[in-house]
Amino acid sequence: MSIGIKAIEYVLPEKVLTNEELSCLYEDWTPEKILDKTGIASRHVVSKDEHASDLAERAAKKLFSTGITTPEEIDFLLLATQSPDYLLPATACILQDKLGIPQNAGAFDFNLGCSAYIYGLALAKSLINTDIAKNVLLIMSETYSKYIHPLDKSVRTIFGDAAAATLISDNGNRIGNFDLGTDGRGKDLLIVPAGGSMLPKSEATATETYDSGNIRSLDNLFMDGAEVFNFTIRVVPESIRNVLKKNKLTLDEIDLFIFHQANKFMLDFLRKKLKIPKEKYYINMQDIGNTVSASIPIALKRAEEEGKIKKGYKVLISGFGVGLSWGSTILYY
Repeated sequence: MSIGIKAIEYVLPEKVLTNEELSCLYEDWTPEKILDKTGIASRHVVSKDEHASDLAERAAKKLFSTGITTPEEIDFLLLATQSPDYLLPATACILQDKLGIPQNAGAFDFNLGCSAYIYGLALAKSLINTDIAKNVLLIMSETYSKYIHPLDKSVRTIFGDAAAATLISDNGNRIGNFDLGTDGRGKDLLIVPAGGSMLPKSEATATETYDSGNIRSLDNLFMDGAEVFNFTIRVVPESIRNVLKKNKLTLDEIDLFIFHQANKFMLDFLRKKLKIPKEKYYINMQDIGNTVSASIPIALKRAEEEGKIKKGYKVLISGFGVGLSWGSTILYY
């Protein structure tokens, strides 16, 4: 079997948040400064009554509309989201009903962010390899904007909302071997502290604090950008070396590198550290921002549409971030 990706489609919320709008909120932050620091000019955000299942449904229906498959042919649904519709039930179960996927199909959520696409591909490949499924629908759907305080420029300038749907089957572009890793010691570096059983939301958790020019509460997303950067430059180069070894390839044999689209500064630093030629390194986030788990499939789709991925290419993808967690694999086109 050649278990791999057959198709990818993605959707973005209609609402666009520009640097010009943000610069009106943040003193001394011009649109140009935001672009220079992040590589992002605008990002899409959901409306108040728009949720992860809505974006996921739109992405899946867009994929079905291509004719590549039908809901009836899907026998497993995997959904990665860190902003589920409910604490329970799983949003994947809601989607099964919304999409008309058969009731004898498996479905579950997994809570992982920036590395989720790599983990999702590993899950899908395993399900097919063990004859549990034949056609897996893997969906990434993120609405981080719901957790971000409007006056926290450290994260509001970076993250955007999006969803991407990927069809994995036994006759797609082959997925290679994986390198996966986890370091839960860094759980506090990217976190929404309140809302779970450890710290339920309350009047106290909603109390706003001022930190280095940013306003947030324990109900909001917090990111220690400097430490996340240090983590990334520590683990990603090693993961790249490991995944190349596991697939018996060298860096020079890779035709294109697509990493999680975190921010341009981090991506540029990684490219230089790994000595990857600029023409083999794909960055495409200026108009959508960091879309968390959806960033890699969106980048793959856009790179293919731009003719940067061709038949016979080997594409190395790597995700890293919240958890802390990371993962890499090779796609054979």
